[in-house]
Amino acid sequence: MLQPLSLDVASRTDMRYSLEQLYQGRALQSFRSGQEICLRSDEVWVVIRGVVQLGTFYDTGDEALLGLACSSMPFGLPLTLIRPYHASALTDADVMRLTWTELEQSPVLAQNIFQHMARRLRQTEAVLAMVGYRRVEDRLRHLLLLLRQEVGQPVQEGTRLSVRLTHQQLANAIGTTRVTVTRLISQLREENWLIIDGDRHIILPIHVKA
Repeated sequence: MLQPLSLDVASRTDMRYSLEQLYQGRALQSFRSGQEICLRSDEVWVVIRGVVQLGTFYDTGDEALLGLACSSMPFGLPLTLIRPYHASALTDADVMRLTWTELEQSPVLAQNIFQHMARRLRQTEAVLAMVGYRRVEDRLRHLLLLLRQEVGQPVQEGTRLSVRLTHQQLANAIGTTRVTVTRLISQLREENWLIIDGDRHIILPIHVKA
């Protein structure tokens, strides 16, 4: 059962404010949706706007979704033991690149990074819990509830996922096939568990509970 995250919008705003104060004049780097982000062993990236997809590849060549870095979340090679590890912009995104040395020299920034790493840890645990469900349908529901928590925007019908994931991306995340996800999405629509809006974004209605 997913529980609401304790870090609210104010804490994410504080993180952006800290970055702006510490690094005034430093240009953000912008990435278009689908664009790969180059990762180096001594650099950490922080998402300012948008969503970044984090993943790895199995020996078979299949891709696995490891998580989504949203506003104020850090990511980078110094923060993971997974290899290969890659990041790409799921939406148009603005990110700030910091060196590991800069983090070590700024207690304020390091504290903020720790806060949002804890947020990432909770997200990772939710993904691990999702993998434990035997039924593919349960894994898909759990993933969509997690996405609602991370990237949901309130709308009249319920909560709209601000990112548009393909059926293949959803399939990679829950360890199944695109065909299965397509079938389950249709089933959940018939059950009124989800809605697809005119821009092909998923909306979870108000009555859908975690």
